[in-house]
Amino acid sequence: MGKPRTAVYPGTFDPMTLGHFDLIKRAAKLYDRLIVAVAATSKKQGALFDAAERLDMIREDVALVGLENVEVKTLDGLLVDFCRKENVSVVIRGVRVYSDFEYEFQMALTNRRMAPEIETLFMMPSENLAYVTASTVREIVSYGGDTAAFVTSAVQKRLLAAVKA
Repeated sequence: MGKPRTAVYPGTFDPMTLGHFDLIKRAAKLYDRLIVAVAATSKKQGALFDAAERLDMIREDVALVGLENVEVKTLDGLLVDFCRKENVSVVIRGVRVYSDFEYEFQMALTNRRMAPEIETLFMMPSENLAYVTASTVREIVSYGGDTAAFVTSAVQKRLLAAVKA
């Protein structure tokens, strides 16, 4: 038996959408160990949650569906440094549309230049989730709209609490 296969799925996840969660579940089937690496800070406009809240939501949803091979950790620094520290050689990145691919392709080439031992695997979300983005969810929330069709139960619970606050 070879060494355990480990991949990392990095992101801001502010908030985690059903599209993100779809990729987590599918990548967890492909690898012995999947690390969801949550960015310590979010530079996204209209950020909703701090890192601790984002980590908690993802951990809650992962536990609800019994993904025992998924770990959720904070990413604070360069992704390639995180991968080396965690002994990870595969990065999972989601692409929905061509503009996602252009950005992710550039990042993958940059990471390869810094760490040629790390590969990037592009995955598409299920077609019924390809239109869902965290920025769309943030906009819906800002206008008091219902986000239940776009996010997991743990995220929806916290979004409702944030709206009431």
